[in-house]
Amino acid sequence: MSFLEIVKQEAEALAKEEGLILYDVEWVNENRMQILRISLNIPDRPIDVDTCAAFSDKIAAVLDEKDLIPQAYYLEVCSPGAERELRSMDEIKAAVNDYVYCKLKDPKEGLSDVTGDLLEADDSSVLISYRDKTRVKQIRIAYDNLALIRLAIKF
Repeated sequence: MSFLEIVKQEAEALAKEEGLILYDVEWVNENRMQILRISLNIPDRPIDVDTCAAFSDKIAAVLDEKDLIPQAYYLEVCSPGAERELRSMDEIKAAVNDYVYCKLKDPKEGLSDVTGDLLEADDSSVLISYRDKTRVKQIRIAYDNLALIRLAIKF
């Protein structure tokens, strides 16, 4: 098992204890810096800086105790962002009634992408309500035709 898989297990267990959802654990190199990035969510509300800081302190103590990473690195605990990708069926279903952006593999009804309200998500497709000029329309998109689906910000 790689160190990243072990870190993910530890972070997931701690997140669960704290009532948080682990979104992702990444090991990235940016400007010659090694960064361990842990992204968290909170059910039904945005995550705040204080929650990230408290989790950072707790996971840092666990990582120091286990001594999983021999080289120097930066620990970054953050939100996955307001426009995070929805990567699983569970995440998509949890986003029903949210505003989303979808990129299609093959255009449908003349659209290669669509931004609108996610009305439904079943086991095979999503239903999006979107505006076309002054009219509100709906489009059903099969999961196998989604190149990307992510949350979007409504202006």
